[in-house]
Amino acid sequence: MTVAMINEKVLAWAVDRAEIPLDVVAKKVNVKRERLATRLEGEERPTFRQAQNLSSILHIPFGYLFLKEPPEEKLAIPDLRTVGSDPARRLDLNFRDLLSDVLFKRDWFRDFIQDHAGHQLGFVGKYQASDSTRVIAADMRQVLYGEEGPLRTGNWEEHLRMLIDKAEGAGIWVMRNGIVGSNTHRPLSVSQFRGFAIADKVVPLIFINGKDAKAAQIFTFAHELAHLWLGESGVSNVQLGDADYGVHQQIERKCNEIAAEFLIPAAGFPSQWRAADTLSDNADRLSRVYKVSRIVIVRRALDLGLIDHAAYGRFYAIEAARWNDTAAGDGGSFHNNLPLRNGQRFTRAVVNQAVSGAMLLRHAASLLNAQPTTILSYYKQGRTAQ
Repeated sequence: MTVAMINEKVLAWAVDRAEIPLDVVAKKVNVKRERLATRLEGEERPTFRQAQNLSSILHIPFGYLFLKEPPEEKLAIPDLRTVGSDPARRLDLNFRDLLSDVLFKRDWFRDFIQDHAGHQLGFVGKYQASDSTRVIAADMRQVLYGEEGPLRTGNWEEHLRMLIDKAEGAGIWVMRNGIVGSNTHRPLSVSQFRGFAIADKVVPLIFINGKDAKAAQIFTFAHELAHLWLGESGVSNVQLGDADYGVHQQIERKCNEIAAEFLIPAAGFPSQWRAADTLSDNADRLSRVYKVSRIVIVRRALDLGLIDHAAYGRFYAIEAARWNDTAAGDGGSFHNNLPLRNGQRFTRAVVNQAVSGAMLLRHAASLLNAQPTTILSYYKQGRTAQ
């Protein structure tokens, strides 16, 4: 049986990169752990089929196993996450594959937008971190809402969906997913990241980790929106429970300030806070006014000096224990999830191109992480609903 002359150093790199225990890898390729260890040491070579299985399990291109040295993988956007005063641990394989998939989609969508009279959006990079937080937040509201202001919504989840619709209408591509593509076996970890932004002037993008508690997602959206206005791409992991939001980089602190002002303007909020009421009563009442979650209301009270850290800590602990929400996009109809996971305008553009014959169905399927037949059924369902 022909063996594959793979590079054992690359194989060892791939196993470490995947963060999968060696015994689990061995079980998946149906060999004993000791035998796999000999391959990592270069004492034995796998067959071509075994090498192909390894590349699939470790999520690397098959050709990588034959490189002279492990490839140097650089993140395409800045990693702005911190833990304490130190950088967070490296982003895992699921995130890296997610980002690669998003960039693959972005390359196509950017060309598509430019071919259809697309133009650069003036709000991307319009401000700097030294500019007024209130001015930036007001401009964000103006771009999304116009003179009429935000639409009336029933609750904060509806408000988030309204914000996403408004953002898409302004030319911002918004994706919300809790898994890599459509692979339910590859969930995204909230401990890794909560969102990221790509400040492209033609197709600015916001990604929200749908595995996060829904109560926190609206702040993540506003935080990433601020990234676009500052023209700063990056991966974020905002911690609402930490006094400093768990961030130490200047750009992240600024984006948190802008996000809070965008969601709950400081002007008027203190006068609506009733010191005689309980935190829970204030949170319930003002969450209905501002259409954000209870925790965002109380967090704003903390930032504006209306409550102390001890009171906030107790409230946050109780709220966090209640966050058993179903992750966005992980349940329900696949047809309904498709535009949530991929963004509304992007999904519509890909489906229309495929149905019109301007794009092969299999290419459309790869862009939407779906089957070709799903593209047609999604289009027919949309036509029926019109």
